[in-house]
Amino acid sequence: MLTAADIAQGRSARRQPPSLRQQYEEYVLQRVESYKNNLTRGELLTLGDEAAGELQTSTAGQFVLTEVLMLETVDRLIMKRLRLPSYARWRKQIQALRLAQREPIHWGIDSASAIVPLLARLELDDQVLLIGGGVQAEACLLAAYGNPVTFVDETMAAVERLEARIAGESLAGRFLAFVASLGDWLPPFADPIPLVVIDAATLAALPYARRQSLIARAKDLTCPCGVHVLLPGESGGAAPEAYLSHYPDWVREPSGPRRGKAARSHGVVLARPAKQVAEDRLAARG
Repeated sequence: MLTAADIAQGRSARRQPPSLRQQYEEYVLQRVESYKNNLTRGELLTLGDEAAGELQTSTAGQFVLTEVLMLETVDRLIMKRLRLPSYARWRKQIQALRLAQREPIHWGIDSASAIVPLLARLELDDQVLLIGGGVQAEACLLAAYGNPVTFVDETMAAVERLEARIAGESLAGRFLAFVASLGDWLPPFADPIPLVVIDAATLAALPYARRQSLIARAKDLTCPCGVHVLLPGESGGAAPEAYLSHYPDWVREPSGPRRGKAARSHGVVLARPAKQVAEDRLAARG
């Protein structure tokens, strides 16, 4: 992820998204697997019998009935049932859809949101962690940019709702969602991550000890110069500025002006200084 200084110097993010063919194959795989997951055991066995019958008829005994052939035939039968479009027809549809999905307004996100200026700083493989039910729209927006997105919330309903929305928009290829007790657990990552987005309303609902633990865990996952974005969430009732005390050594980046004393906050952007990370490591060794 580029820093604010990189953008000021005219650098742009390097983005080489997957080819449309790869995206189409992911789309088909997602739809087929989702269909399978909703079948009962009996329905799966019936589908397998149908695939075996079709193979025996079409090959006239010329080939050994292997597991690979069976799986391919089952997937092909499901594609027919779902009436999935051909690659050519899908390509015409998806190009316009992808452009729309990369616009904040498509997800109901205010153009003044603190997340919007960060989109130009994201590079293709930058991992993003989003915490709390109030940042579901932001999860969708970031997934539309092709980044690996991980979402965590305490409620199963919020996770299932977001998973359904992501799947419906054909964005599930690099998306993971978890239900967890916030403050007790966050998913592990192979490498430190550059961007964490937190719903301030979710923080407000947690007891102080769990809130402190959650922010500390999220900070530990963040790479040097990585960014935390605290957002007011869907209701807009929680003030992200209330949690600045948890980031005494982080740098608050400038955001758009707030008009009037009662104006709604559009979020807070905080960057982890590289020097502070080095000092933390030295302290841990000592």
